[in-house]
Amino acid sequence: MNLSRRRFSQMAAGVGAVVSLSSPISLFAQPLQLPAPTLPERAAIGGRARDFMQRYDIPALSVAIGAGGAILYQDAFGLVDREAGEVATPAHRFRIASASKPITSVAIFSLVEAGRIRLSDRVFGPGAITGTAYGRPPYHPHIDEITVEHLLTHTCGGWSNAHNGPDGDDPMFINLQMDQAQLIAWTLANRPLDGPPGERYAYSNFGYCVLGRVIETVARQTYPAYVRDNVLARCGVTDMAIARNAPGERQPGEIKYYGQGENPYALNIARMDSHGGWIARPTDLVQFVMHVDGFAAPANILKPATIEVMTTASAVNAGYAKGWMVNKAGNWWHNGTLAGTSTIAVRTHTGFCWAAFCNTRKNNSPLDGDLDKLIWAMAREVKAWTV
Repeated sequence: MNLSRRRFSQMAAGVGAVVSLSSPISLFAQPLQLPAPTLPERAAIGGRARDFMQRYDIPALSVAIGAGGAILYQDAFGLVDREAGEVATPAHRFRIASASKPITSVAIFSLVEAGRIRLSDRVFGPGAITGTAYGRPPYHPHIDEITVEHLLTHTCGGWSNAHNGPDGDDPMFINLQMDQAQLIAWTLANRPLDGPPGERYAYSNFGYCVLGRVIETVARQTYPAYVRDNVLARCGVTDMAIARNAPGERQPGEIKYYGQGENPYALNIARMDSHGGWIARPTDLVQFVMHVDGFAAPANILKPATIEVMTTASAVNAGYAKGWMVNKAGNWWHNGTLAGTSTIAVRTHTGFCWAAFCNTRKNNSPLDGDLDKLIWAMAREVKAWTV
């Protein structure tokens, strides 16, 4: 979840560099029935995966690529549990970290389409969505000006993840004993904003935690229940869940996480639900992305005009929209990184959607950006695909 300005720039450069801006290809230029990779192409893809895993000491890597509603390729490599010798399969589930944010964004926009919320609605204070559930006025300056759109675009005015750790800025990584409501109340009382909402971009996991509570307040359901019923089920996804914290609480089919100088089980991952708490298979995330990708097939679960608003960059950051990183080529994506986790989900302007998950991360390394580049390179091994 540590998406610093430097890391964001690296990610944006990585995805933007792999496409031609001069001659974008529409989905309709693709064959109606794209073929799966041939055996030699699968072997080349596997070779790239194994080289990548060796470079970054990755126990397990799982990948899925789809287009037009079909999964064209899926495979997994390595071991999901080194000690037990358990081999990775495409059915194993991984924490997806901040690749959860597009899911929360789509959930918000489903409520917008239903007329139950507006992007301009205020979040805190009398007459706002959550009212005084997390504290009564007087607030620190500007807190009662924050809107749903500010949270979606990371422009709420503060609470960034610029410096994680016990004394850092990101509220999601402190006070681990608190539940979400307690943490939000504590943050509003003890963490003033850096400035007025809407003026600058500052990536905020906490802001997406608040969006989960906005969904719960408006929908009158828990965040996971609303997302499962109104987003994932409509995409044909039934096996995603919110992660648990301890090694002994792993869900069925969930992999084991390995830290490289960090403890993946020292997090309150369940509290991260709406900003980074989902577990999934790559095929689950690809199915989700294909149902909000703006292309004709499969049928999207949001209207075209809604998808355009959701994926239009904010006025203060040309590389981030509302829950999605974007570029001028028409690609959308989101990465995710936590102790023990590196992930990415991508929608390309040529109509492909893919996801890749690792069960480790290497801090202060180019792993995240290289994971992005790896899947582009894998897809380019298939001669019949135009990516």
